[in-house]
Formats: sequence, C-alpha cells, structure tokens
Amino acid sequence: MIWQWCLALLLHQIFTSPTYSAVVSPQDPVLLVGSSLTAACTLAPGLEHHAGFLYWTLNGQRLPSSTYHVLGPGALSVTLHNLNGSRQQSGDNLVCHGHKGEVLGGSCVYVGMPPQRPVNLSCLSHNTKDLTCSWSPGGPGESFIRTRYTLKYKLRWFGQETVCTDYSRGTNTCYIPSGLAIFTPYEIWVEASNQLGSAASLVATLDILDVVTTDPPPDVQVNRVGDLDDQLTVHWRSPPALRDFLFRAKYQIRYRLEDSASWKVVENVGNQTSCRLAGLRPGTVYFVQVRCNPVGMYGSRKPGVWSNWSPPMAASTPQKRLQTGSCDAKSGAQTAALRRELKQFLGWVRKHASGCGSVSIKLYDQWRAWLQKSQNTRNQVGKHTQPGSLVNQPLVLHFILDRGSGLAVSRNVFFLEVWTLLKFKTSGSAFTQSLTSGHDMQISLSTHYN
Repeated sequence: MIWQWCLALLLHQIFTSPTYSAVVSPQDPVLLVGSSLTAACTLAPGLEHHAGFLYWTLNGQRLPSSTYHVLGPGALSVTLHNLNGSRQQSGDNLVCHGHKGEVLGGSCVYVGMPPQRPVNLSCLSHNTKDLTCSWSPGGPGESFIRTRYTLKYKLRWFGQETVCTDYSRGTNTCYIPSGLAIFTPYEIWVEASNQLGSAASLVATLDILDVVTTDPPPDVQVNRVGDLDDQLTVHWRSPPALRDFLFRAKYQIRYRLEDSASWKVVENVGNQTSCRLAGLRPGTVYFVQVRCNPVGMYGSRKPGVWSNWSPPMAASTPQKRLQTGSCDAKSGAQTAALRRELKQFLGWVRKHASGCGSVSIKLYDQWRAWLQKSQNTRNQVGKHTQPGSLVNQPLVLHFILDRGSGLAVSRNVFFLEVWTLLKFKTSGSAFTQSLTSGHDMQISLSTHYN
C-alpha cells in the first residue's frame, strides 16, 4: 500500500535520526473539503533547537511563515484554511523541518468528501456464462481519498446476499465468473465507503437473459457479385452461443472505403446471415464488419446488447468497363425509361419487403446483366445491327416469390402491380405467372429490346 510505504519511510527518517525528532499532531487527520487545520510540531526534550527556526512543508512545498505560530521554545504550529481535496489518495504529506531542512516529524492529511450514491450501474453477460458489472462514482469529491466499492447481488425472492470479489477487470468494475441462474431475476447494487461515510446505489433488477451479449459473428466473407461493379455480397455464421439457447438474432453490417474513417451502417439486416451491399463505387476496396444482437427469449421485449464488431474483412468491387462506340439517342432514351420504370418496381418491392430485399435484388441483377450485355453488343456494331443479333434476342426475367420473402401481398395483387409498373415500351412484351407446389409464385417477363 502506498500510504503504508510513505508512513514507514517518514517514521524511518524520524526515529533513525540520532539528534533530531519531533511529534506532529494531529496524526493522519481526515477532513472535509473546505475545512481548516491547525497542526503542531513539538520537539523532543533536550534538543538544542528553538521553534522559531523550524518550518513546514505540504507535499514538498514550503508553507509561508505567516501561517506559523510559536507556541513555546520547543513547539511550532501551522494553520491551514479552506483545504482542497487531497492531491493523492494516500494523503497529503505535512512535514516539520529543522533549520537545515532535516525532517523532524510529519503527518498524512486526508481531505475529501463522503461518497455519494453510485450511479450508472449496468451489467453484461457473455453467452449467459458470467456477469460483468460496472458503475460510476456518485460525485467527484470521493475521488480525493480512497473509497472502497463493493458489488453485492442475490436472487430476487429467496437468494442469499453474495459479494463480488474480482475487481481486476477495470476501474469500478466487478466480474462474476460463474454460478449464475437464468430465468430468475437478480437484485444487484453497489456500496461505497470511505473514512468520511458510506452510501449505496439503487438496487437494479435484471434477468441474465436480458443482458446477454455474444461473440462477434464468425466466418465473415465478402465477395463480388459476378461482374456487377457496384455490389458486394456479405456472408457470415451465427455465433455458437445462439445455437445453445433459444435466442433470435438480429445483425448489423457496417462498411467503409479503404481511405475513409467514416462507416456506413446497414440497420435492417434482420436475422439473415447474408446481405447484399449495393450502390458502391466501382474499382474500390471496402472494409466490412458484422455484429450480432441476441434478442431475448420467450417473448422478452428487451432490446438486447450488441456484440463487438467482427474483425474487418476487405474486398474490392470490379473496375467499371470502359464503353466504346456510339448509341443512337432513341436507344438511350429507351434505356433511361426502362431504368426509371424498373426503379419504380424495385421501390414498391422494398416497401412491402423486410430485411435486405434479396428477391428484388435478384431481379435487379438479372436486369442489369441483360442490359449491360445488350449495350456492349450495340456499342460494338454501332448503328449497323443486323436482325437476329443479340440486341433483338428476348429478355426473360424470372421472379420467384416464396413464403419467406416477407412480401405482405397476395399473388394476384403482386402480379397486377408488376404489370402496371413495368409498362415496357418495347415489342413482344408478355407476362406469365405460375404457382409451384409450395404456393410460391413465379413471374416471367419476356420482351424484345428494339
């Protein structure tokens, strides 16, 4: 202990001196911030010193003589007013010196405040196996002197009070490694005490399952989506702890450019273990991370606790292909019109879908792949496209709507919306629909791009 070492050194200096020694009183006083203190240095009998030649220091700084008062030939006092909080928790050193600077005696002065009620008590359980709780001091005054904090807990209705013993995880933190029950709430609180008083926090009631956090999702993989230059696909696995308990998980993804410190967060991933990132820059390196939130069991409405982010994974989008040749204005206008109508359709799908909208993105991928292929062919042949070339080949888009897609519409309504929103101004347009045995719906569009 620091204060014990300081006191031992002081006593050694005093009592091993063959000639000079004195007694400083009071010894180790404990005072409130703003108090006054008068201390006296009384020389041992027989010493050939006069009190008028003595002086005082506080934490190594000499105190002005105006604060001294000679009590007699062998005694000198010092008076200090409006004391500030101790500069160190081991106490401030008030020392009496002889005229040559030798130490004659000393005392440790503790100036602080009684503890206030600890606040911000919160706890986390890692995979339901342990519990780590942290808190904040109730006021700044208790930091001036050593204040002891004790975390206590018990089962709410019938448990015996237990004291947490492992405070090695950080300041104002205690760790409970094992022996915890689930499905039964705990009462947890913190008691603070020092030489000037004591206080206890409010009692927090919590269920271990409501404060569970997991490891980050493992096996995060980021890959390109074919030749699409503005998309990446992200896959991961659920944390192993989620397979041991009946948790429902939800995930978040964040990604950033290689040369940027700003992250963009995808909030609505839901409980899927894959997602498509779109609208990215071509030919650019991205860093991607995933985290998990284990939502409570058995209808619990607690928001859950997010895990740490997974280690960043890097992937790059393909370089944008340089286009050569020319396109006539009519074809460009048609392309723009088709893009606008498809954008309307995808917007309607996303409005009625949940999660990443993977079904709509699948349709969008088919459209972009066909459009890019057709345009590349047109750029190569210019205005001299021959009948029967790839540009006049039919485009067939298959859209399969299954039960798990999250679309809250009936089959007929969905088909009608597709027909209304995708009014392609091309020749030979036709829609077909069919049902599979699982009540899934398949919609096909066949159109010629003239």
